[in-house]
Amino acid sequence: MTQETGGRPHLSVVIPAFNEQVRIGDTLTAVLEYVGANRIRSEVLVIDDGSTDRTSDVATEKLGRHSGRVLRNVENRGKGYSVRRGIVEAKGRWVLMCDADQSTPIEEHARLAEIARDRDLDIVIGSRGLPDSKIEVHQNALRESMGKTFNFIVRSLTGLRLHDTQCGFKLMDRNRVLPIVEKSIIDGFAFDVELLCVATRFGLSIAEVPVIWRDSPSSTVNVATAPPAMLIETLRVLWRFRRGGYNP
Repeated sequence: MTQETGGRPHLSVVIPAFNEQVRIGDTLTAVLEYVGANRIRSEVLVIDDGSTDRTSDVATEKLGRHSGRVLRNVENRGKGYSVRRGIVEAKGRWVLMCDADQSTPIEEHARLAEIARDRDLDIVIGSRGLPDSKIEVHQNALRESMGKTFNFIVRSLTGLRLHDTQCGFKLMDRNRVLPIVEKSIIDGFAFDVELLCVATRFGLSIAEVPVIWRDSPSSTVNVATAPPAMLIETLRVLWRFRRGGYNP
């Protein structure tokens, strides 16, 4: 993928961040070096989800004169809300959602972009659950077990045939997903489930691709409260489907 001249960005990199002042600088350095080396016309959007530290300041300083913006939520609204805001604000033809901790390195974008282009897909998601996925640093046993259990529940409840809905590395055709985003309501971590369920119902083409993944030991996800909240959010999605809330 080579950089074009003029016009809007080809790629918008959306990074939701909450209290990430320690890691956001290195992440942005990696992203800017990647798009520069590959001559991708791009913009970077950091969505500061009501951080109480210097996340916004560090991100603003790092972006400098590069094509990018820091959007700050007045209060902590959740990862789903932040990603939705990033997609709405994005100007690129394609949107890449990636985590602030670089659990999946930015270089994996090339793999997703190639498959999206060659197969003319609307959404390509990174996956930790495929045979060729490369888990370089595993989560602790509890987190890994909870993740697999949640995915099993999601597959059972929704009928999605995906091995990993929660990997925070997804490439999306903005024009195709924007109508879905505008109908979405989940602000928390189950927003991925909502996005993929609604995209499937709308007939969008989705592929799951193995990626490199490294657990971040300083994850801010609370293992006591997050799983029940995600299950409740998933049930809200199913209930809204029954009520016709996602109808085109």
